Amino acid sequence: MSTTEKHHFQAEIQQLLDIVIHSLYTDKEIFVRELISNAADACEKLRFLQSSGTEIHQPEVAPEIHIQTDDKLGLITISDSGIGMTHADLVQNLGTIAHSGTKAFLSQLAEQNKKADAQLIGKFGVGFYSAFMAAGKVSVHSRAYLPQEQGWVWTSEGANGYEIEQAQDLPRGTRIVLTLKDDAKAFSEESKLEGIIKRYSNFVQFPIHLNGKRINTVQAIWSRSQSEVKEEEYNEFYQYLGHDQDKPLYRLHFNSDAPLSIQSLLFVPAKNWESMGMGRIDSDVHLYCRKVLIQSKAKDLFPEWLRFLKGVVDSEDLPLNISRESMQDSTLMQRLNNALTGKFIKFLGEQAEKDAAAYETFYAEYQRFIKEGVATDYTHREGLGKLLRYETSTTKKGELTSLSAYVTRMGAEQKETYYLLAPNREAAEASPYYEVFLSRGTEVVFMYDPWDEFVMEHLHTFEGKTLKAAEKADLGLEKTEGESLSEADGAALAKWMKETLGEAVREVRISQRLVESPAVLVDSDKYMTSSMRRILKAAGKGQEGSGNAPQDLEINPRSPIIIRLSAQRGADAALAGTVTEQLLDNARVSAGLLEDPRAMLKRMNELLERVLGKQA
Repeated sequence: MSTTEKHHFQAEIQQLLDIVIHSLYTDKEIFVRELISNAADACEKLRFLQSSGTEIHQPEVAPEIHIQTDDKLGLITISDSGIGMTHADLVQNLGTIAHSGTKAFLSQLAEQNKKADAQLIGKFGVGFYSAFMAAGKVSVHSRAYLPQEQGWVWTSEGANGYEIEQAQDLPRGTRIVLTLKDDAKAFSEESKLEGIIKRYSNFVQFPIHLNGKRINTVQAIWSRSQSEVKEEEYNEFYQYLGHDQDKPLYRLHFNSDAPLSIQSLLFVPAKNWESMGMGRIDSDVHLYCRKVLIQSKAKDLFPEWLRFLKGVVDSEDLPLNISRESMQDSTLMQRLNNALTGKFIKFLGEQAEKDAAAYETFYAEYQRFIKEGVATDYTHREGLGKLLRYETSTTKKGELTSLSAYVTRMGAEQKETYYLLAPNREAAEASPYYEVFLSRGTEVVFMYDPWDEFVMEHLHTFEGKTLKAAEKADLGLEKTEGESLSEADGAALAKWMKETLGEAVREVRISQRLVESPAVLVDSDKYMTSSMRRILKAAGKGQEGSGNAPQDLEINPRSPIIIRLSAQRGADAALAGTVTEQLLDNARVSAGLLEDPRAMLKRMNELLERVLGKQA
């Protein structure tokens, strides 16, 4: 006849139970995940013992997890055929955890006069006690793996203590019976419990059966070697995980042991959902620890600019802490973030080298994210800069090249990488800011996305070369031919034009950059460009600021129009003044800064009338 042993929880255990039940968990359903995780650990330990040749009880019984529910009685039974527990294990693991430092922990809380801090509590493996969030009574029936051992039953109703008595005819492993509280009986409903299991424990490596039905049928293929996984398995897993019937553009499956233990499987969807009018998307990468979900759609696992990724990351370095749904070790998360982000950037670089056409397909969909990364992710800015792609003045239309490739083509005397913002290639090649580069045979990067201006400002330098807007370049023509105004005539004309235009321009001067265009606007602010000025105006930030500030007008002394204007101002000052105003508006049009064309159109019609009148 067995004797029932009655035990009292230590005062520290009673405090800890109160903390676990009332302070840590934001959702009671977490207890299911914790108990299944413990069961999976017990099965894993048994498998290790079997592989090492240790003699075990019932060796023919495979490690599995079985769950039974009774919604009428409000019962949940979670059983595993794992390693099981001895009498000593039950006392040590379920009756007292002072050995793990709980007493010191509670003392620290008292000294700091602070309430339960999940980050500190997470250092103590007390996930089992989460059962008391939902259960008024918990019974643990366990039989250890050792052949000579016997079975035991541990029973508790919470803070009042626990009882242990001997049990006969128990199979190897552990069976936990939860008698649910009235407000938690819904957890005994099969459909509800199945949803919880699939959410948190769907990839546990051991079979999980709920009321006789296998639940976790999808394999955690990220934990397998790449050589073992077939292409169709990857695609099926992506469809399951990403709810997307299209094949992904890219797949990155990698494992690493240092500096962190990481098993990861990441996918790039074929379509950028944000560009399809779906609004700002959220990260769809889930964080696991040993195939147990820690955080769904983990926000801090990757930087914001990588929110288009789908997949899973599994790290054994994560603490199996008491509050899995809120990551507690921010330092560890940052290390994971840096390691994963660096790996993915390196992967994209390798893919770009391996198959440029495939990478350009990716870039067409996701270039805005890469550019966002350049602007916001200082740690990986240089690596992201290598992923940018543009046309240049030496590439064919539609042919993209990298900034790295541009740098390799630079002459030894060139110290800066030049870029030009324009609506399209035709506009770039016709831009007055490009003329000096064309004349000198200097390659210029053509950029057609308004974001690129700010991307270049944030990147600032690349591979030791300063990134310089073409209109800010301090370059002059290497040689000039043909008729030109003298230096004195040019200075006199510039002075007269400034007097004519008044406050509409800050200064008029002779240009050293123009070949064919008669005039061009240049911003006196060394950081402001015409495209940036357009953006500021569009955003309504140009009032009394750089958006509306007068600019400098440069004139080309070799232009037939400027040469004739110089002569005309003495013969017909009124006509010369009208032409000067038209030149300024033409320069504004070229820079994309003319807001109201009505005055310009009226003036142009007057000039046409005078030209036609002379010909009549």
